[in-house]
Amino acid sequence: MEKRILIVEDEKPIAEIVKFNLEKEGYKVEVAVDGEEALHKVDKVNPDLVLLDVMIPKIDGFQVCRKIRENYSMPILMVTAKEEELDKVLGLEMGADDYITKPFGMRELLARVKANLRRINIADGDSRNEAIAAGALSIDFNRYEVKKENDVVELTSREFELLKFLSTQAELVFTREQLLKEVWGYEYYGDIRTVDVTIRRLREKIEENSSSPKYIMTKRGVGYYFRRA
Repeated sequence: MEKRILIVEDEKPIAEIVKFNLEKEGYKVEVAVDGEEALHKVDKVNPDLVLLDVMIPKIDGFQVCRKIRENYSMPILMVTAKEEELDKVLGLEMGADDYITKPFGMRELLARVKANLRRINIADGDSRNEAIAAGALSIDFNRYEVKKENDVVELTSREFELLKFLSTQAELVFTREQLLKEVWGYEYYGDIRTVDVTIRRLREKIEENSSSPKYIMTKRGVGYYFRRA
């Protein structure tokens, strides 16, 4: 089944060239030119991935991302117009899975899209009923569901993939660079703080006290690992 992608971009030439190249790769593509239209089309189309520009009219990309995250878990790839740390971190804090900076090469964009759709491809092809229990936490890989004390925890696709990767290799320590490659799915040349922000968001959702975690542990000077508390 072809994957549906929503492009949110108010610059028509950029939207057209991106749409053309994505359709060449076999994706079904919709375009929204402002934040209000983006939210409407997310509800109407339920895309498999949203390619979301930060600087759009009516409702900016950060707020659109936040609103999408209130109801949906599909990957969100933020597009920032400049190399500013604040924009990248804010996008991740709002729930984005990844970001790419303008101007970008089409090959890089397609690689990012494919990497961020990897979770969906794995879920579609995996019928195994696998789960992990750790303390008050249960992780069901087949249902893409996490529970804490029997209450469902809402995670983004990237947060779930990160938790899945670490929990299935409990006690093994991974550097930020290794996590970017294994979880984000490509050789990553951007800021490794992406991992730190996602780890922090994940801890806030699954830990009783995110400042004193029981599951997602830090190995000082090295990286992160999962502990079956």
